[in-house]
Amino acid sequence: MLTHQTRNMTAQLMLIVGAIAVLATGADHLYEYIATHFSTVPTIGTLFLLNFIAATVVGVGLLLPLHRVAKRYAASIRVLLAVSGIGIAATSLLGLWISESSSLFGFTDYGFRTTIVVAIIAEGIGIAALTAYLALTHTRAAYQILRLPSR
Repeated sequence: MLTHQTRNMTAQLMLIVGAIAVLATGADHLYEYIATHFSTVPTIGTLFLLNFIAATVVGVGLLLPLHRVAKRYAASIRVLLAVSGIGIAATSLLGLWISESSSLFGFTDYGFRTTIVVAIIAEGIGIAALTAYLALTHTRAAYQILRLPSR
């Protein structure tokens, strides 16, 4: 059983790891957008740019000291950002899977080059770390929402 201090430190570590993973996902999409000319691919190029922007906003937001800016709403904002980070990573993985297995908006991608492997790893770490953060910090709230008896 984790002590309160250990739980808080672990949650904070998971938040930081998750934020860095989301930022890495965005950076990887920006690289693909610029260096491999995905900017010229209709719809997909726009999605890659939007992924970068969203990942940057969410990743930076997760690292900001929100308790200093929005004391009353800091916890709620951080939960929203963590769920958004999970969503960005999960939809990126889904989009990759679709583009590799069939076609996404007329675009098909083949093979697992380095940038794709980096994206898969970053997105997986982001999902795992931010899910762990939410589980560590909001277990009691989840129990109350689900109306389960608290431990």
